[in-house]
Amino acid sequence: MFKRVQLSELESRLSESRNKIQVISGPHQVGKSTMVKQVLQEIDIPYMLVSADNVNHTNTAWIDESWATARARMKVVQAKEYLLVIDEIHKIDNWSEAVKKEWDEDTFNDLNMKVVILGSSRLLLKDGLTESLAGRYELIRMPHWSYSEMHEAFDLDIDQYIYYGGYPGGAMYIDDERRWRRYIKDSIVAPAIEKDVLRTKVIYKPALMKQLFELGCAYSSEELSLNKMLGQLQDAGNVTTLASYLTTLDESRLLCGLNKYASDNARKYNSVPKLMTYNTALFSVQSGMSFSKAYTTPKSWGRWVESAVGAHLLNQADEYDYKLYYWREREDEVDFVIEYDKKCIAIEVKSGRRTTNNGLALFRERFHPVHSFVVGSGGIPIDEFLTCDIGRLL
Repeated sequence: MFKRVQLSELESRLSESRNKIQVISGPHQVGKSTMVKQVLQEIDIPYMLVSADNVNHTNTAWIDESWATARARMKVVQAKEYLLVIDEIHKIDNWSEAVKKEWDEDTFNDLNMKVVILGSSRLLLKDGLTESLAGRYELIRMPHWSYSEMHEAFDLDIDQYIYYGGYPGGAMYIDDERRWRRYIKDSIVAPAIEKDVLRTKVIYKPALMKQLFELGCAYSSEELSLNKMLGQLQDAGNVTTLASYLTTLDESRLLCGLNKYASDNARKYNSVPKLMTYNTALFSVQSGMSFSKAYTTPKSWGRWVESAVGAHLLNQADEYDYKLYYWREREDEVDFVIEYDKKCIAIEVKSGRRTTNNGLALFRERFHPVHSFVVGSGGIPIDEFLTCDIGRLL
């Protein structure tokens, strides 16, 4: 079975002395539970694995009961250390307060109970961690699968990855595109939007949120103002509401609106957003275009290539703590700008979609990036870039 890099990270942390709660966070269907189960098979620590998936969301006592059971089992087997793993913990109301109480009790009593918690809702985990568990946890982020991982695990070639994206559960269905689309919509999009996003914050217009997600995915790699979005949405609210919903989708690692790079923050945050999916599968499902049609239409395929490069950059942004932008000056543009440590890197994607523009040259003259290069035609090959570790450029 394929092992993601986060496996060794969790294994290493569990081998250390009890110090912090280990939190596994990531989008739906990226292999969080599978990775933890692989670790459990390899470590020597006795453990108990429970899931809140079918527990009533108001039953906060369930966490206390599970913890008490783990303590009893630890005593029965006379273990010097024990591991409690709680999956889908975000589905319990006020879960973080219950975890804080039990963790602090074990700390006070010098009980060597190690804890791992998992959640598919990044937003709900984030709220609980910042509210109650500050200083008590370490985060292990699991992003969408990269091209390297999908190629090694499922033998996807670069073009298949660009279109079908990085959901491991969908890899077995790519020979049956209709079935693959149903899987993405029913098993990934629907739970992510209807269960996680809509449960996370007060969403006054759920239909608008769903429409925004679908529209945004369909426009991946395109600039689209919030006012123009409102004109295409049936259950329209206002620009402020739309901006808030787009931020929520970004925090869920589904869809984001990149801001235009500028020398001051006011210009950045007031710019027209460039929409970008975190996984090209989301773009493909909403595009209404088959793989064969997209691949044989150069102008359309350019959008997929750019979206794949954007997703690659977005999924490493948390790991290396950089921000991602785009830049445009009239007809000249730079597709992606990485900003980190008061420095920047400019990246232009070329795949036959557009004619050459002077964007990189103008950007170099104005902002003096530490690196500026082309990905695609005449530059770094797409497959080479999608296998690179962005940290090496920083």
